[in-house]
Amino acid sequence: MVVLKTGRELKIMREACRISAGALKLVGSAVEAGVTTAELDRLAEEYIRKQGAVPNFKNYEGYPATACISINNEVIHGIPSNKRRIQSGDIVSVDLGAKLDGYHGDNAATFACGDISEEAKRLMDTTRESLYEGIAAACAGGRIGDIGYAVQSYVEARGYSVVRQFVGHGIGTQMHEAPEVPNFGIKGRGIRLLPGMTIAIEPMINIGKPDVKVLPDGWTVITKDGSLSAHFEHTVAITTEGPKILTVV
Repeated sequence: MVVLKTGRELKIMREACRISAGALKLVGSAVEAGVTTAELDRLAEEYIRKQGAVPNFKNYEGYPATACISINNEVIHGIPSNKRRIQSGDIVSVDLGAKLDGYHGDNAATFACGDISEEAKRLMDTTRESLYEGIAAACAGGRIGDIGYAVQSYVEARGYSVVRQFVGHGIGTQMHEAPEVPNFGIKGRGIRLLPGMTIAIEPMINIGKPDVKVLPDGWTVITKDGSLSAHFEHTVAITTEGPKILTVV
């Protein structure tokens, strides 16, 4: 069931999202050669807790950390580790969120470590841009398929592929609520977008084929063909005045 948020609820969510965005910005600024993914995770958790919120990924369905940190061909859900050091040339996807007063924020971005390849830059740029194409299509009165169509058509026109096994989602008092928000679709299809809906739009885009698999750790998702993948996400409110990004600092 889709839950429409009141103005009061949106105000709380905006604060949870601000904290989520601040944590993501902090972690992104700390991405450099030699740092471990566990160190980045600790930064995120400390920041979120100092803001009076709690990390909403930690212990969610058994996930052991505050942030999902995925490198190069890892699409999503990479588990931070003291043994995993970031190297120059890596692209590092960070997905995290905060819960405040019962409401969730969720966001993600892919960061470059040092000098990266031109193909990696193009992938990151295209994925980021496709997110904003999807957000622009998230208008009251439209359909969920409008968002997926906007992302998919933008990405595929540039030669990349859309991960289909994982999608965006509604968000509010639960981190994952109805509706699902695929990054592919048909314009004019799917449930109607209504004022008060809050959704997480999150393109996961591969240089190669769209196929992915989950590693034996039960969490880390990688591209089957070993190609690079990028991930960007915002929490967005549907309003009568157009889509509003909530995950901003």
